[in-house]
Order: sequence, then C-alpha cells, then structure tokens
Amino acid sequence: MIRILQQDNRITKILFAVIIGFAVVTMVITLVPGVFDNAGTNDANAFATVRETGLLGRLGIDSSVVKMTEVNQLASRQLQQQRLPEFLLPYMSQRAGQILVQRQILKHEADRLNLQVSDEDLRNELQTGPFAQYLFPGGKYIGDDAYMNFVQNFFQTNRADFEAQIKSDMELQRLQALITGGVSVSDNAVREAYRTQGTKVKFDYAVVSADSLGKSINPADAELEKFFKDNAAKYATAVPETRKIEYVSFDASNLPGGKPQISDADVQSYYNQHQSQYQVKEQVKVRHILVAVPQGADAKTDQAAKAKADDLLKQIKNGGNFADLASKNSDDPGSKGQGGELGWLDRGRTVPEFDKTAFALAPGQTSDVIKTQFGYHILQTEDKKTAHLRPLSEVKAEIVPILEQQRVGAAEQTYASQLATDAKKNGIEKAAAARGLHAVTTDYVAKDGVIAGLADGSGLLTQAFSVVKGADPASVSTGDGFAVFQVQDIKAAHAPSFADYKPHILDDYREQQIPLLLNTQLNKLADRAKVLNDLKKAAAEMNIPLKTSELVGREAQVPEIGAMSGPASVAFSLNKGGISNAINLGRTGIVLDVTDKQEPTAEDIAKNFEQTREQLLNDQREQLFQVYVGTVTKKYEEAGAVRYSKKQQGPTLPTGGN
Repeated sequence: MIRILQQDNRITKILFAVIIGFAVVTMVITLVPGVFDNAGTNDANAFATVRETGLLGRLGIDSSVVKMTEVNQLASRQLQQQRLPEFLLPYMSQRAGQILVQRQILKHEADRLNLQVSDEDLRNELQTGPFAQYLFPGGKYIGDDAYMNFVQNFFQTNRADFEAQIKSDMELQRLQALITGGVSVSDNAVREAYRTQGTKVKFDYAVVSADSLGKSINPADAELEKFFKDNAAKYATAVPETRKIEYVSFDASNLPGGKPQISDADVQSYYNQHQSQYQVKEQVKVRHILVAVPQGADAKTDQAAKAKADDLLKQIKNGGNFADLASKNSDDPGSKGQGGELGWLDRGRTVPEFDKTAFALAPGQTSDVIKTQFGYHILQTEDKKTAHLRPLSEVKAEIVPILEQQRVGAAEQTYASQLATDAKKNGIEKAAAARGLHAVTTDYVAKDGVIAGLADGSGLLTQAFSVVKGADPASVSTGDGFAVFQVQDIKAAHAPSFADYKPHILDDYREQQIPLLLNTQLNKLADRAKVLNDLKKAAAEMNIPLKTSELVGREAQVPEIGAMSGPASVAFSLNKGGISNAINLGRTGIVLDVTDKQEPTAEDIAKNFEQTREQLLNDQREQLFQVYVGTVTKKYEEAGAVRYSKKQQGPTLPTGGN
C-alpha cells in the first residue's frame, strides 16, 4: 500500500501516454534519413531550432528551440522504459531529438491551420479527460494547492508548464484528427479482417533441428584439415595471448604494527563532520484497513464501501482486534497479510489525507473513517518519532567499521607503494622475503583467466595485460588486500595446431554446413509429403519427429515454432488437409499439415465488428499520418527551416518508427 499511496499506477500510465509519450501524435513519428545532414547552428545548449517556413521557402518569423536538456530527459526516460544499456544514450538522444524536432514542426503546422487550444478548451479537458479523476474527483475541484502538489509530485514541473504541455498535446491531436479525418473502411474489409485474424488452425508439424543435423555431419580428418587451412585467417589468433606474472599479495594482517586502531576521539571527529547523515525525520508507524472504491464508481458502490468501513470501525471500538480485521477485510494486498502494517513512514510520503491523519493521531489511537482517492481507510498509529539527531552512543557501532575500513585501506595503499618501490630496486622475491611474505609466479594465464591465490585477480590481470614485459612492479587491489606484480613473459596470440583444436574446428565446420543441409532436408521432406499427400508417412520415412499443435490463433506460441504470427502464419492460408512448403525458422525448420481449420462465425464477426472497424481505422490513420509527418518534415528540411547545432552532431540511426 505504501507504493499505492506514494504513486497511483494509473497516473504513471497517463504520464507516459500523455506527457512523456507525447499523446498519440508522436507515436507515429519516424526517423527520416538524412535529417541530420543540413547546416547547423553553434548553440551548444540547443539541439535544434525550428522555424516556420515562409512563402517560396523563405524563413518565417516564428521559431522555437529544442533544448538539449529536453532531449536528454526524453532519451533517459526511453532508455529506462525500454530497459536499454546506458552506452546507447548517444543514439537514443538523436532519436529523442528528432521526435522533439518533429513535434515542433507539427506544432508550427497546427498553428498555421489555426488549431490552437483556448483556456476554456483546457479547462474542459482537465474536467473530462484522463486527469479528471484526480483533479475533479466526483466532479468537485480539489483546489489550487492540491492541484499544484499533484503536478509537482507526479510530473516534477509547475502548473504553468503542465498546462502548456496539455495544450500542446491537444493541439497536435487536433492536427492528427484533421489530417486523418477522411479515413474510412468498407464493411467487407472489416468482415474480412476479422475473419483473417479470428481464424484458428490445428496442424501436424515435422521438425528438422539444426542440432540433430549437426551430429550427422562427421567429416574425415583430411576434409577437416583442408577446412582448417582454407580458414587460416580465422584461426590465426584463436589461441589468445597469455602472460606469466610474478606477484606478492598481502592483507591487513600483514601490515606493520597490525590493524590500525580507532580511538574515541576519531569517532567523535567523524560524528561531528557527518551529523547530517544521522538526522532522523519525523516519522509515524501506522497500520490501516482499506475498503477500496474503484475510480468512477457510482454513488451506490461508494455508499456500500463507506458502510463497510463504518461497520469495521464500530467493531474496533467494541474491542475487535485491528490486525485481525485488517487481515480479513482490507483491500490493500501489500499490507493485509501483515495485519495492515505499513511500518515507519516519513511525513509527506503518502497522499495528503492519509498523511495528515496518521501524524495527527497519538500512539495507540485509531482514526475515524477517512476517504482518499483509493477508497475509505481506518488508521491506527502505533508509534511516533520526532525529528532529531541520533546520539553518538547510538551510532558509534556504525561509525567504527567505516573508520576502520578507511584506515586499513590507506595503510594498505601506503604499504603496497613501499613494497613496489622495494621490488623495483631489489626484485619482487627479495622485497617479499624482507617482509615475511611469499612471492608467487603464475603459469601462463589469459586475460580472462583466474589467479587461484587471490580473492579477486581481475584487476591484476587487467593491469598486467596493459603493460609491457618487464615493466616496473605495480600495485593493485585484490578484494581483500593488495598485490604487487610484474609481467615476466608473454606468449602472443597464435594459431593452434590442428590436433589441439580439432573439436573446435569440427564445431565450426558443422555450423558452416548446417544451413544448406537444413534447407535440403526441409525441401526433401516437403516434396515427399506432397507426393504421398501424407506428412506423417514422409516424416516416418525420413526419421523426422512429428508433433501436433493445439487449435491456435495468430497470437499463439507453439513449441519449437514460436509465434504463429511469424513464418508459420502460412498455416492460416492453407485449407484443411493442406501441406506447407519448407518453413525455415533459423535453428530449426518445419513442414506442417493443417488437420483442422475454424473460421469465425457470422455471429462472431457481428459481435466484434465495431472493435475491428476501429482497429482498422486506427491502423490506416497511423499510416496516413506517418506519410504526412514524413512529407512535412521533408518540406521544412528542404526550406532550411530546421537547423541543428553543429556541436550536437552525433551518430545517426537507421530509419524506423519511434
């Protein structure tokens, strides 16, 4: 429930759909080839400047700037939404920048067509659109203060910018509606579309596996040796570079004088310098019971929920156990299993009505029934903490390990530096012996190898492979201490002998042969099945396994085939008893035989008619608007009305939808 109280998932969806997603308009914006090829400006703070095109290509007066801060914010959000790695940020920034540029182009076009949104239009949208349930619950305005808090909490912006964004989205929606308003589909097209998407098939399918084919490829040694020689360039560095390393390692137990000691004065000094870390905010420990009321529920549903909450409060006041009643009756799945327990909450962490009530109650006190946007609540405050600084006596046990780690780390670095200096002068073995340590020389080890004597040898190997043979001894952290090392010898990457590398060569040979063999087997199977008019017999003759699907539609997943929307979708175009051609799926291939086919009935088509029509209309509107966006972007580009900052030129992207 804490998560629910902190942030309503519906608001998150609206946020991405309306603000971050730029409404429905930019869902169809695509990357245009060469969009970054025009002349640029020198403003490093701007990604681009967009001007309205004037008569005969001259620049108009009105212009708008796409700022780099906006581009970076959108790119970061897209990375998070799509769960992509950070190194793709430069590419995503170019993509985000183009989306924002095209949005500005569309804004200029909408203004030119007088599609601007008035303040009255905005008020109507807020009262009746997706935000109405939050700003006008039950038709009643939540007030200016609550409105501003809502905008700040969920969109991290101010009211003026929020309303400007909503207006801009509405204007672009009007533009899209104007451009695509003439789109229509015939009744026959709707019926045929649903007949196509609603058809289900059941089929037998024979599976030819690349793995099984690979096992059947067993060339003679002479053929393998020829393959090895023909691909000499591929194997020239197949055996990676290795290095022999001498090192000496130590940890805190080897430090002269032993582990550094921490005094009370050290602890006091650290505490004085870091008091902000030990400040405790005002907190309340609370449990609650929620009787949920769905958004947009009618008065009868709301009254029933209120009556249930009132009855639960009455039971509590008559001695009922709060935790038991919460476990049995609360609609909050996150806390009901703990008897409604929410734990310690900071002030301002929950929705305003809940927060105000929780902090107003004394420990042990139970609230009256209160209402929030989630429904009706009963709260019980268990304990409270006032804002205060945790005393030194309470946090000393936390500070000592921090200081010990700092002191030990510094002492180890100093000791490692001294050891490296001595090793440079006298050699690692003598420097180690002088300190009662033992030097070790590894066998030849690869960069991704393991040094058995170290807790973490990855850092040592990384550094060892970045220096030349015989370079001065250097120190490196090993996870539980330090090591000083020197590279004694290097074996360069080289080609293996045929005998040593034969298993790998065989694998490579098989991989090269598999695609051709897979196609040959599939085509042979398909041809034989059609001659016999029986896939089952053909598969048995060739010793290929045969499987049977369930009755499936286009959205189904079938074992060893995957999505039926892919190459196997040919099954939906075959009649019952029809045998497919070879279907290559990459690492596997199939031939299928349709054993049953069920098309939607006239009743099914009628029941889904309007939904299918709307889907077709939306698809065609999107396609039409894509064409429009591409055309108008090209017009602005050719007129020089879009100027990109020269300092922002970066890697370009392949074309594709956003």
